[in-house]
Amino acid sequence: MSWIGPDFSGWEIAGGKADFQFSQGILTGEGASGGNAFLVSKKAFGDFELTCQVRIQPEGNSGIQIRSHYRGDGKVAGYQVEIDSSERAWSGGLYDEGRTGWIASLEENEEARESFKVGEWNRYRIRCEGNQIRTWVNGVSCVNWNQAKDISGFIAFQVHGGGKTKVAWKDIEMQGIAK
Repeated sequence: MSWIGPDFSGWEIAGGKADFQFSQGILTGEGASGGNAFLVSKKAFGDFELTCQVRIQPEGNSGIQIRSHYRGDGKVAGYQVEIDSSERAWSGGLYDEGRTGWIASLEENEEARESFKVGEWNRYRIRCEGNQIRTWVNGVSCVNWNQAKDISGFIAFQVHGGGKTKVAWKDIEMQGIAK
């Protein structure tokens, strides 16, 4: 099902300030200030598969939070599937936002690093089942991690702080059960 609409019902903005818009089936996020900004689902999800198309402009950084939570200080924490336009090319890698940092950076996965095309639409596939998190970018396997401690949480679309990010998502579909 596609589940984001122009009124963002079922979603809330957390963190820094960014301009989130939804028009003609495309969610855009631009220019976060005051830290990372997130469009957060009000529902929690456990086992699911999320697919979407992602496009980011050069110098931007973003991500898709999965199985995430609010920390005691109100900040977002949890697993993030990276959207990275930098030369390091870690798109599809797995980061632990607000906690331990990189889980799987793609530093040693050249095929995955080459799969993402900056400025073009890229197909993301994210599958969470039990303690396993798997990611693909444009059909190339990026992460297969089997040590997830969080087995449910919200989904969020991130715009990285610093004001340079311009990112878009479309064809956002999710299969799974809300808890």
